[in-house]
Amino acid sequence: MTPVTEPIEQAFVTPRYLAGGVDPAWVTVPLHRACGWSSADDPLMPRVILTSPDQLAQLRIDPTPDPGEPWWSIRHARVADERPWSITFDAQTPVEIIAAVTDALTDPSAPPPESGDLFAPLRAAGWQVPRHHEEGTVTEVLAAPDGLARVERLHHEGRTVGWNVETSVPHLPTLWRAYLDGSTPAPLVSALFRALADPDPIMRAPQRLPYLATARGTNSRRPVSAETLAFALEHRTTALTQRRTPPAPEATPARPPVSQPRRTR
Repeated sequence: MTPVTEPIEQAFVTPRYLAGGVDPAWVTVPLHRACGWSSADDPLMPRVILTSPDQLAQLRIDPTPDPGEPWWSIRHARVADERPWSITFDAQTPVEIIAAVTDALTDPSAPPPESGDLFAPLRAAGWQVPRHHEEGTVTEVLAAPDGLARVERLHHEGRTVGWNVETSVPHLPTLWRAYLDGSTPAPLVSALFRALADPDPIMRAPQRLPYLATARGTNSRRPVSAETLAFALEHRTTALTQRRTPPAPEATPARPPVSQPRRTR
C-alpha cells in the first residue's frame, strides 16, 4: 500500500516581493534541464555557474556573508551592435521573480512589451510616484501602494543607464535589491516588473518567512498536499521543456486515388 502523507501547512504571501528567497533550484534546474544551460560548478567553491548553449549568457550564484552584496548575477556578452548587459539580485530576492527574468531570457518566442512604457505593469497595479520624490539623476520613480518596494530608472544625457529595484522599510535593513544596467533588453525588464506587480501569492514554509512578510505583508495559512510540494519543480521544468519543443507538423491528408482510364483495344 502507498503510505498516506499528511498535508503540510504553507504560507501564501502577498505582496510577493516580501516572500524572501528560497531554494535556487527553482531557477537553476529548469535552466539546466529544460533550456540546455551547462554547469561549470567548482566543487571547491560554494557557487553555481551556468552558461547558455550559445555561450553568450551566464548565471552565477556567489553566496557571500555580506548581506549588502548581491548573490545572483546574469551577464550577457556583446552581440553585433547590441551592448553587453548584466543584472544582479540580492540573496533574499524571491526566486519566482528571478525566474520571471530567466524564463523571458530563454523563451524563443518571447513577445516584446505591449507598450513602450516599461512601467506599465506597475502603474496598472497601482504603483505611483512617491510624494516627496526629488528630481536628479533618477528620472522616474514608482513606489508600491504599501510603500515597501520601489523601482527607479536612472538616466544620463537622455539615455537609460540602469534600473534599481528595492524592497525595504525605513530604519530597517533592506530585504533585497536588484540592479539592471541600461542595456538590459526591454522584454527582461518588463518581465521583472510584471513579476513585481503580479497579485498572486507566493507559497513559503511558515518558518522561513522574512520579518517583513509577517510584520507588513499578508500571509494566509492552509495545508498543501505533500505531492504538490514534491513535484512543483518537476512540473515547472516539464512546462519549460515543452515550451521549447516545436509542435509536430500536421499530417498532410492523403489524396484519394485517381482512377486511371481503361485502355480499349
